Amino acid sequence: MRTKILVGLYVPYHIVYSLVMPELPEVHTTVTGLQKVLPSLSITDIWTDMWSTAKLSKNTIKDRSYFPYIKKYVLNQSILHVRRRAKHILIDLENGFTIIIHMKMTGHLMYGKYKHNPTYNGREWSWIPIEKESPLNDPYNRHIHVVFTLSDKHHLVFCDSRKFGTVVVEKTDSLHLERFKHLGPEPLETDFTVQNFKERLMKSPARAIKTVLMDQTIIAGIGNIYSDEMLHRAHILPMRTSRSLSETEWKLLFKAMKEVLHKGIDFGGDSTSDYRNIQGARGTFHENHLVYLRTREKCKTRGCTGFIEKQTIGGRSAHFCKVCQA
Repeated sequence: MRTKILVGLYVPYHIVYSLVMPELPEVHTTVTGLQKVLPSLSITDIWTDMWSTAKLSKNTIKDRSYFPYIKKYVLNQSILHVRRRAKHILIDLENGFTIIIHMKMTGHLMYGKYKHNPTYNGREWSWIPIEKESPLNDPYNRHIHVVFTLSDKHHLVFCDSRKFGTVVVEKTDSLHLERFKHLGPEPLETDFTVQNFKERLMKSPARAIKTVLMDQTIIAGIGNIYSDEMLHRAHILPMRTSRSLSETEWKLLFKAMKEVLHKGIDFGGDSTSDYRNIQGARGTFHENHLVYLRTREKCKTRGCTGFIEKQTIGGRSAHFCKVCQA
């Protein structure tokens, strides 16, 4: 079944109802790509049409009164490096300020050469990629709402069909004291052990394990897709509580978490929805799902006779197999 969304664009029915926020592997893939091209470049101009008067847009690039502040601390500044904290992309500048970008539900960043479309009417491309045969021309890449012009004559563009994403600028040395103080640890850090993992998740012993895995104050970076996949790999049902897990299951889940997140990175992220890398190309983790969006399909676990089910847990969809997950 197909359904029409946006003007002239048809997409599979299941994708319309499965818009998912980029998670750790997608943000990591973006940051890795940007780190290869941005350091030593400077930002010579900024353009946006992302204006909003919503309360949540205040003091972000969507706020017309805040935009001059961004330009003041960003223009003509050299980029030192690009890094990640949870689902945030951090672009550190030479003046001690950092551009913080959160891609939210449908956002992604791309790097290339563009020209502005003077006939833009809200339905076509606002900025057009110069290279005609590039993946940048993917229809999912046309919703460009922020453009940073760079000193190498390329552009860093933020594509976001729903305009949920945010861009702000803050002092680099205050980020971890203020903006990120609520975030849990990074799950792929080498010093993050199975004991740390258990202690963090046991902060919410009565909640469903899937919900706790996605709580950014408990552990940073995990969302709907990867929580489903790691729970299936560990053979744990998503509705079970943290305190119900045995020592063996904690070890299995910790191992599955590491493996699934690394696999997501290896496949260049998940493009179930809008996500694309900085070249405008799709990741391929969505082609390797074991459970996510596979409702009523046969379980892929060797020897398992079950089928994938879907259930809402904590307001989010969960996909699992009752036969091989317990």
